[in-house]
Amino acid sequence: MTVVTMRELLDSGAHFGHQTSRWNPKMKRYILTERNGIYIIDLQQSLSLIDQAYEFVKQTVAHGGNILFVGTKKQAQVPIAEQAMRVGMPYVNHRWLGGMLTNFATVSKRVDRMKELEEIDFDDVAGSGRTKKELLLLERELTKLQSSLGGIRNMSRTPSAIWIVDTEKEHLAVDEAKKLGIPVIAILDTNADPEDVTYPIPGNDDSMRSVAVLTRVIADAIAEGLMSRNQGASGTGSPEEPMAEWERELLESGAATTTTQTSTTGNIDEVTEILRTVQEAYPGGILIEIEQEDDTFEVEIVHEGKLHELEVAKDGTIKIEDVDQDDDDIQNAQKISVPLPDGLTQALTQHPNATIESIELEDKDGVLYWEVELKDEQGNDIEFDVPAAHSDD
Repeated sequence: MTVVTMRELLDSGAHFGHQTSRWNPKMKRYILTERNGIYIIDLQQSLSLIDQAYEFVKQTVAHGGNILFVGTKKQAQVPIAEQAMRVGMPYVNHRWLGGMLTNFATVSKRVDRMKELEEIDFDDVAGSGRTKKELLLLERELTKLQSSLGGIRNMSRTPSAIWIVDTEKEHLAVDEAKKLGIPVIAILDTNADPEDVTYPIPGNDDSMRSVAVLTRVIADAIAEGLMSRNQGASGTGSPEEPMAEWERELLESGAATTTTQTSTTGNIDEVTEILRTVQEAYPGGILIEIEQEDDTFEVEIVHEGKLHELEVAKDGTIKIEDVDQDDDDIQNAQKISVPLPDGLTQALTQHPNATIESIELEDKDGVLYWEVELKDEQGNDIEFDVPAAHSDD
């Protein structure tokens, strides 16, 4: 059975590695060639290794194991959460807390604390026996716990294996897994160390679409393993665990299916106008991300040293959702010397009939780009990077 095709990998940009100036020589055997200063990954090898990883995951789950999904970079956060929840597996998509594996007992106590706080009705000040300030502090504590531990709330034991997006960024998770002898399945970009990974999948871990495709493949393997487990096909002879409702629905559907990835789109004219509106309200602001949500646009910009999360209506009305300190985004923004829409609007207007899938500021080997993904009128994908001008330092 073909779990993913060469065309899917190519369309997702899985073959694009890092710049040749920044690579790990241990990845040489997975590199096909070099083009325009970028290493091209050998996807034939990737396909073979995907099959091996798929079979391992399927058999692990069929025999009662569980897989922890880990990916905290922006490109990974959504697919990690979506695919893990689709198959009922634990995940970490915001911040890896040291000791999540090696000190699991302590982390489990923090999960219990989170569940305890979730029982509080924060709107019922009188009935809570607490002051408004006390409730506010407890609510903030709950928010932080849910962000870091919400995905592992039902993980009762250390995982049988871990799926990781970007082993360099998630080196703490890799180190803890190695200490405990937990197999690691991971996307290996050309800057990674293959010796850290049990089941490597050479591919692009910086592309949102590549990450989504490969994470979906792992989730499909889990779904197939769950069906085998509950149909008694694993052949272990051990008592079957009762099926969760979602597992039963999956079995009744007859097979694990690839979920359709919905994308938010917006007309080019609308997006460029939104960018101009935000620039007028936040002069000199640097765009971090923009996406459409129903009839509004969610915009993240860095302005005067702070990350602003905005909801912008098509009529230009701006609502401030949050003002935060995100060190990575703020540091990246400080390296850019151009106003918010410059360069972007010029590039976007070259595709007047296209729709926006996503725009996000990305750091690729120390060079900042706006990563743009569009769709043309026929639904074909258009991807390109817009260089972000840098200050001299």
